[in-house]
This record gives sequence, C-alpha cells and structure tokens, in this order.
Amino acid sequence: MRLSYHKDTDSLYIHLVERPGVETEEVAEGLVIDFDADGKPVGIDIEHAKNVIDLTKLDTESLPINGKAA
Repeated sequence: MRLSYHKDTDSLYIHLVERPGVETEEVAEGLVIDFDADGKPVGIDIEHAKNVIDLTKLDTESLPINGKAA
C-alpha cells in the first residue's frame, strides 16, 4: 500500500495494490474508489483531504508484516 498526496488538488490517493483501475465510483461526496477489471478495489481518492483527515499524522495497528501481526 502506498499513499500519494497531490498538493495542487488537495487530494490523497491510497494505492491499495499496483494494478490498473478500469472503473471509478464515487461512494460519497469527495470519496472515489477505483476498481480493477475483476471489480476489486485498487485505490481510494479522498478529495479536499485537508478538510477531511489529519495529514500530519499516520498511525498503523496490527499490520501483518512478513506474515506476522505487528
């Protein structure tokens, strides 16, 4: 997973996997999900990110790294 912030549009894109998206769906105002050819999510775009989330902090919990929970 990879995060990309685009200052010019104030959007945060969360790359869930490195596969191309072929379909896009806005599931809520300013929240767009990209799907691959099989209908699986590949990315999430959060528009007007500064108004929605705290971009100064990133916490993780219990991520499975190397097959083990962190």
